[in-house]
Amino acid sequence: MAADLEPTPSDIITSYDKLAFYGLDESDLDKVFRLPNTTFIGGRESALSLREIIHRLEMAYCQHIGVEFMFINDLDQCQWIRQKFESPGAMQFSLEEKRTLLARMIRSTRFEEFLQRKWSSEKRFGLEGCEALIPALKTIIDKSSERGVESVILGMPHRGRLNVLANVIRKELDQIFCQFDSKLEAADEGSGDVKYHLGMHHRRINRVTDRNITLSLMANPSHLEAVDPVVQGKTKAEQFYCGDTEGNRVMSLLLHGDAAFAGQGIVYETFHLSDLPSYTTHGTIHVVVNNQIGFTTDPRMARSSPYPTDVARVVNAPIFHVNADDPEAVMHVCNVAAEWRNTFHKDVVVDLVSYRRNGHNEMDEPMFTQPLMYKQIKKQKGVLHKYAEKLIAEGAVTRQEFEEEVARYDKVCEEAYARSKDEKILHIKHWLDSPWPGFFTLDGQPKSMTCPPTGLAEEELVHIGNIASSVPEEDFTIHGGLSRILKGRAAMVSQRVCDWALGEYMAFGSLLKEGTHVRLSGQDVERGTFSHRHHVLHDQNVDKRTCIPMNHMAPDQAPYTVCNSSLSEYGVLGFELGFAMASPNALVLWEAQFGDFNNTAQCIIDQFICPGQAKWVRQNGIVLLLPHGMEGMGPEHSSARPERFLQMCNDDPDVFPKLPEEDFAVRQLVDCNWIVVNCSTPANYFHVLRRQIQQPFRKPLIIFTPKSLLRHPEAKSSFDDMLPGTHFKRVIPEAGPECASPERVKRLVLCTGKVFYELTRERKNRGLEDVVAIARIEQLSPFPFDLVKAEADRYPGADLVWCQEEHKNQGYYDYVKPRIRTTIDRARPVWYAGRDPAAAPATGNKAAHLMELQRFLDTAFNLDAFAGKH
Repeated sequence: MAADLEPTPSDIITSYDKLAFYGLDESDLDKVFRLPNTTFIGGRESALSLREIIHRLEMAYCQHIGVEFMFINDLDQCQWIRQKFESPGAMQFSLEEKRTLLARMIRSTRFEEFLQRKWSSEKRFGLEGCEALIPALKTIIDKSSERGVESVILGMPHRGRLNVLANVIRKELDQIFCQFDSKLEAADEGSGDVKYHLGMHHRRINRVTDRNITLSLMANPSHLEAVDPVVQGKTKAEQFYCGDTEGNRVMSLLLHGDAAFAGQGIVYETFHLSDLPSYTTHGTIHVVVNNQIGFTTDPRMARSSPYPTDVARVVNAPIFHVNADDPEAVMHVCNVAAEWRNTFHKDVVVDLVSYRRNGHNEMDEPMFTQPLMYKQIKKQKGVLHKYAEKLIAEGAVTRQEFEEEVARYDKVCEEAYARSKDEKILHIKHWLDSPWPGFFTLDGQPKSMTCPPTGLAEEELVHIGNIASSVPEEDFTIHGGLSRILKGRAAMVSQRVCDWALGEYMAFGSLLKEGTHVRLSGQDVERGTFSHRHHVLHDQNVDKRTCIPMNHMAPDQAPYTVCNSSLSEYGVLGFELGFAMASPNALVLWEAQFGDFNNTAQCIIDQFICPGQAKWVRQNGIVLLLPHGMEGMGPEHSSARPERFLQMCNDDPDVFPKLPEEDFAVRQLVDCNWIVVNCSTPANYFHVLRRQIQQPFRKPLIIFTPKSLLRHPEAKSSFDDMLPGTHFKRVIPEAGPECASPERVKRLVLCTGKVFYELTRERKNRGLEDVVAIARIEQLSPFPFDLVKAEADRYPGADLVWCQEEHKNQGYYDYVKPRIRTTIDRARPVWYAGRDPAAAPATGNKAAHLMELQRFLDTAFNLDAFAGKH
């Protein structure tokens, strides 16, 4: 690329060897050539001399802008780009535009200098060396606002974040400055986060277009690029809720560092969502702050591709490289990028080729590892002064006007600094990136502490069941195997029972009828990995003709979105998390193909879902469906790793919660960071999904879902368990003959999930129904201390056994044992029946699997197994 992106000039095309390559020599330079209609360099002229042709092409492509677009396989798009860069006078700006640009450069530069003066020993990840980022973003927002965009959702790393908050989002400066005060007390609404990770939501008038614009900067962790899919999901949701099917009113704007853009796989995953029907946001503008270094790593060690932006080529996104020391060139490419997105609704990349004046942060010494680079940087004159001198020389501004503008902004900063001294408490809610107006009380609390019953009237259940077992479109031919499935559903409805798939249908269908949008996303979720769901029917005779019965529930229902995702977990889970952020009035679910696949999305789970409310006071009701169970299918696809989710729960194992008995369950939910359940009946699954929307707050819900239970003859629920007045059962107590004479019971086996059915079968085979009681803990976290205590107290003479099919160092044992002990005041031991500790989640040998199963069932029902042990 011949563009002058560095301070040193590039080779020019007119050197003799380059002319000779084309069969020309210097005598041809003054020949006049007719211009083809593929170029725009002529303006109104149709022929030019070769010398002039080369000069104009050099002016277009060999100055401070380099354009990559020839790989785009669409002639109209290529021609559009050519016109923007080749047309004579393309980069001419009015006097007013130049003065506005200078004022923005002043704010960008002086903000960082002010912070450096006041807090020289604080980390702030300043923007020095790429101050042009601020006018770049403001130009993109101005141009987009002019074209009708009303809301921009941004994601960015830490470099320059405070400057973006101050000068783009326009957060009050005193609110930013008080973040540096170590004496500031944290408010009690969360544990908080460092200042350069916080988000923000602000609605204001755009001064250039005089139109309202809403700007949201998403809070994010240190994990670079992790916020990319979250931004896209929130953007998609906002487009969905306002009926913006083309992306004309809501857009996303993502900032990246050069090393992370090239190095993080999530960038590629996010790009691959960009044109998928249920995930597209109709074009994202990507701005790369290219410092030409990643912490201490040189580009040669950081990527194998020539440019950090090459990943964008996979989706045919044009890439505009620009020397960030030329603010007018930056402004031009940002205008073009915004117009491109508005015209073609495709992604576009602006690569701000810049440098980093300080180390990775202000405390870091870059001379250890890049001595020559930093000697050069120390000599480099700041871009503000270079641009100011240019405008003064042009007569666009006087030196006095420039100095007055600098003094004016410095005064603004000083006054805000003085006000910031009055702040005594840091309110994290002032930094909320996704407010939900009307959902909470004015001070951010739930409007009530009760959860309405989640049951439904019989006629509702029958109506939804009939839809689930029908094809609501005319002349639609379904597969013969599917006809049998639908007939089976109709038979269940007539018998007043439902299996797992029908229970889910009842939950989704009822929420849709009540006006709640439901979105289910993940790999192969339309049919279901285990061929049980079938929410999208396919016509066997007409290609791509489909029918979604769930969208035929009622005339005024909310829409149902069910979408097979790309084969990505990290990207898609991040996207759905972002979608769930936009509104509390939607049930957003992500289903893993198998539960263990959640670990490739571990970053989203660990950094956003688990601590999101504590760090950013941001509630989220996303649901994770994680198929889990030891079925003898080998170490993969067996375990959703419940131990990891339970380890991250914030309830105290050693304290029995002191909560009012009447709303114990709801108050526990208010205090927890997420809810973890393993339902053993379709009715309980139905209730927990409906409770997720009925409760007056939002918490992430982790559900370990079954595989074999999907078709287990006993894993069915009667409509009686789903009628008005019924609700989610945190614990399902023993309901058999043991209840009649609890004093005869010698053992209480506590368990969760599928193993219950194996335990009841074994108990029946051994004839132990009178002496062994089995209770199911359906909600693992927050732990149902009150109900487990009631169950243990019912059988005072029984020993307590926790039984699980997972290995001892996995599953639930380490989580439940101390909590059960707290429940019973440590009066009795809690024994273990399950598989021995192991490194892998399951054996790969079916015979070994069955032998292990029989061994722990023997332990569970051998009443002398723990005799003499302490």
